[in-house]
Amino acid sequence: MMGEFDTIRPYSDTEVPAVLTRLLSDKAFLDILTHFRFPRLAGAFGWLLKPLIAHRLRKEFAGVTSVATLQDKVEVYVDRTIEHATDGVTYTGVEHLKSGSAYLFLANHRDIVMDPAFVNYAVYHAGLPTPRIAIGDNLLQKPFVSDLMRLNKSFIVHRSITGRREKLAAYQLLSAYINHSIRNDSQSIWIAQAEGRAKDGDDRTDSAILKMFHMSRKTEPFAEVIQSLNLTPVSISYEYDPCDQAKARELYIRATTGTYSKAPGEDDTSIANGITGYKGRVHVNFATPITEPFEDSKLLATEMDRHILTGYRLFPAHYLAYAQWSDADPQLQVPSAAEVFPSEELTKAQQEWQRRLDACPAEHRPYLVLQYAMPVRNQYRIKAGLPL
Repeated sequence: MMGEFDTIRPYSDTEVPAVLTRLLSDKAFLDILTHFRFPRLAGAFGWLLKPLIAHRLRKEFAGVTSVATLQDKVEVYVDRTIEHATDGVTYTGVEHLKSGSAYLFLANHRDIVMDPAFVNYAVYHAGLPTPRIAIGDNLLQKPFVSDLMRLNKSFIVHRSITGRREKLAAYQLLSAYINHSIRNDSQSIWIAQAEGRAKDGDDRTDSAILKMFHMSRKTEPFAEVIQSLNLTPVSISYEYDPCDQAKARELYIRATTGTYSKAPGEDDTSIANGITGYKGRVHVNFATPITEPFEDSKLLATEMDRHILTGYRLFPAHYLAYAQWSDADPQLQVPSAAEVFPSEELTKAQQEWQRRLDACPAEHRPYLVLQYAMPVRNQYRIKAGLPL
C-alpha cells in the first residue's frame, strides 16, 4: 500500500539495504567518491580505484539495516570532514532540548549541505536523535543524490512545480508531513527560514513558510498549531563562507544585468565547495522554543528574526567588513573589531580577510563585504530596538 507521504518522506529502516546496494553500483556516485578520496589519481586510475572503493564500502556497510546504524557509521566521516574544513564547531542552547520531544528547527540558510549537517552534528553529539531535513527537489537532479539524502533522513520539498494548483497540493502535503512527523512520529524537523540561501548575508524569515505549517490544520487557530510544533529558532554562523566569492559574483551579475542564470552543475560545485572549503570557526545556537501565542505569521516571522539574528555569532571578519562597508549605518553603535576581540585573534582574522578581498575581483568586492557586514547591521539594529 502507498503511504500518503511516500513521494517525499525519508527512507525507512526496511529500505536501507536495497538503497545501499543501489548506491554502491551507481557509476556517478562512485566517480564522485573516487575524486573526493583520490583527487590526483582519479583521472588516470579511476577505472582501477572505483571497483576498489565500491568493494571497501560494501564491506564497511554490510549488515547496516537501519538509518541509525548508518548515521553512526557516517558520523565518523562527517567528523573528519568537519575537522579538516573548520577550526572547530561550538554550539549553545542544546541544553534546552529535551530527550523524547520533537522540535521544528527553523534556521538561517547559508550552505546547502552543511547547515543541516552542523545542526545534526550538534544534536547528535548532545545524544539526541537527529532531525529529518527538508531539501529542495532542485538539488536532487541525480538519482544517487536523492538516495543519499533520503537515507540521511531528508524529505523532499517540491519546489520545481509550476502550476498553481499543483504547488498548493505540494505545500499541503509538506505541511501534513511536518505536522505528522512532529506530533505522530515524535521526530524533529530541520527547515530553512526561506527558500534558497541568503547570499547577501541578510537572514530573514519568510512568513509564507510559517503559514505553510498551518495549511494542513486550517480548522485550528494559527497560534495553537504553531505552539504544538515546538518551533525553535536556530542560528548558524560561519567565520568564513567557502562560497563567498561565488555569491559575490552572482550578486554583482544580478545587480548589473538584472538577472542571473545558473550554469549546469553549479549547484554541485556549491555543494562540494561548501563541504570541503575552509570555514574557520562555526557556531550553532538553539534558541528556546517559541511558546507565546502569535495570531499572525508576519508577527511570528519578526519574532523568529529577532531570535535568529541575535543568536548569530559575529566573528572578527564580520566587524572588519562592517567597518569598510559603504552602507554602514552611522546611527548604530557598532564597536570596532579591536574593541571586541583580543589582538592575536584579530591579527589572524585581518590576514585571512585581506586574502579573501585580494582574491576577489574589484567589481565583486562590495558584494563580498556586504555578505559579512549585513549580520552586524541586523544584530545591532535589533539590539537598539530598531526595525530591520
